Amino acid sequence: MRYGPDMGADIRIEPMTPEDWPAVRTIYEQGIATGVATFETDVPSWEAWDAGHRPEHRLVARDGDGRVLGWVAVSSYSRRRVYAGVVEESVYVAAEARGRGVGRELLERLLADTEAAGIWTVQAGIQSGNASSLALHERVGFRRVGVRERIGRDREGTWCDVVLMERRSDAVD
Repeated sequence: MRYGPDMGADIRIEPMTPEDWPAVRTIYEQGIATGVATFETDVPSWEAWDAGHRPEHRLVARDGDGRVLGWVAVSSYSRRRVYAGVVEESVYVAAEARGRGVGRELLERLLADTEAAGIWTVQAGIQSGNASSLALHERVGFRRVGVRERIGRDREGTWCDVVLMERRSDAVD
């Protein structure tokens, strides 16, 4: 896959479908390969991934040819009713599409959609070494609320910190 510098004009954000899973899986694998996108070492099966993510808030970014450039999805924070308006998001961008605004487009649409659905807090846990993801989240209105020190181990077994970020809705009361 090759993407040009003017790719941003061709990005379409659409609901994710089960047919998008092969591309979503590949992009997830690329994220795992960075060593800073997740502590996961393997992509789960479609069934496991599907069961862990809310179907109404799954999006993909497509180029003009319909290729999936990235994805974003949310998981419920808790089963408790008091936290019904709190979700945790994950966003991944294809290796060759990074740095072209795909992640920002996905997050901005997700935030609009979740806010319209009454979600009052979207949170993310980002490895402290993932500078690009931290910057992206700050650009779309997330704030750092804390650091979970030595919360997980990377592939080499080194303890890593995770920065907890959140975006609170001004529109949901």
